Amino acid sequence: MARHVQFSAVRGATGFSRGTHAGTVVDDAERLRPTRADEADSSVSVSVSTSPSRWSSDAVEVPFPSTEAILSWHAITPPGTWIELELSARNAGGWTDWFVLARWTERDDAARGIRRTTVSGQRGADASVHADTFVAAEGRAFTAYRLRVTFARGDDVEADASLVMVGAMVSAIDDSTPEPEHDGADRGGARGIALDVPRFSQQLHRGAQVELGGGGEAWCSPTSTAMVLGFWDRLPSGEALVGIEAPNGDPEVVWAAAGCYDHDYAGTGNWSFNAAFAARNGIESFVTRLRSLDEAERFIAAGIPLVASVGFTRDELPEAGYVTEGHLLVIAGFTVDGDVVVNDPAAPEKAAVRRSYPRGAFERAWVRSTGGSGGVVYVMRPADVPLPAAPGEERSW
Repeated sequence: MARHVQFSAVRGATGFSRGTHAGTVVDDAERLRPTRADEADSSVSVSVSTSPSRWSSDAVEVPFPSTEAILSWHAITPPGTWIELELSARNAGGWTDWFVLARWTERDDAARGIRRTTVSGQRGADASVHADTFVAAEGRAFTAYRLRVTFARGDDVEADASLVMVGAMVSAIDDSTPEPEHDGADRGGARGIALDVPRFSQQLHRGAQVELGGGGEAWCSPTSTAMVLGFWDRLPSGEALVGIEAPNGDPEVVWAAAGCYDHDYAGTGNWSFNAAFAARNGIESFVTRLRSLDEAERFIAAGIPLVASVGFTRDELPEAGYVTEGHLLVIAGFTVDGDVVVNDPAAPEKAAVRRSYPRGAFERAWVRSTGGSGGVVYVMRPADVPLPAAPGEERSW
């Protein structure tokens, strides 16, 4: 489970003004973007035309030895543009090399060779990258990190990408499995609250869109993301969905799968990509870890559904009717007794998506790190909806 968690983000003129600029500037909209030729600062020895437009953050100190990091960002990438996001960590031996966590674009452009992807095969003495997650090597926990963002575009493209926010969730993971408390106390204030999240089933798309993973079990994450976007009224209009093939209905799910697909991972379950996709559709979004369902209740009480990553055997959660090594679903509320109300996209049809799972069994399937995800959630909500108060000194949101 995640014993310690910290989420920190950089945004706005104040945030982006810090760090190291090399061919980048903060514009009037308080976004970070490449410097144009007529804006070049003669005091900076970087050629805007031939060198990468790149920004590096100052070091972010972590108050505990951390073993993992997951990035979140909100980028605007017009056709033909993309960004690369990297992380370097400081351990007892100093700063690691830079590791690529993502090459992100909203729209794949096959003609220009631009595609949304992570980079496999990154492994060294200090760390490795597992799709969306930076993992410190054994004995190489880190206590600080830096982020680096590089802006790129096709040779024939005049538009530039820009960055609204970039952040990281770092955590200390161990192999313990928590024993949830069953004293009946309502610590999060959400008992009896169930948010009206629309219901989509990933199974309606089984065998569809093979180039995007083929629907079915492969689409739990974008289906969950689409449900939360629907809750916030951020799904595209019917006109915008024309041309999307969805023989059994719900083209919104296909739309989300296309927007989250990671070409290197060859799937739609990249946690960071789902958050970035939601951010580009009018939602403030990030990936973090929560330590318990008590913390999840705080979000439900604030009116914010969560997408949670779980894993369980048939015996551990028989109410689900299936087994999974990794599955995304929506935490939509809690019963008066404290059990978890979910929108589970694994249901065979939309009518069966809303269900409840026993609190203790669900919490173990979610919070443990072996078999679960260490409490990973996507937090997605409009900017005018405030986050709940975070408990303790280590802020995971």
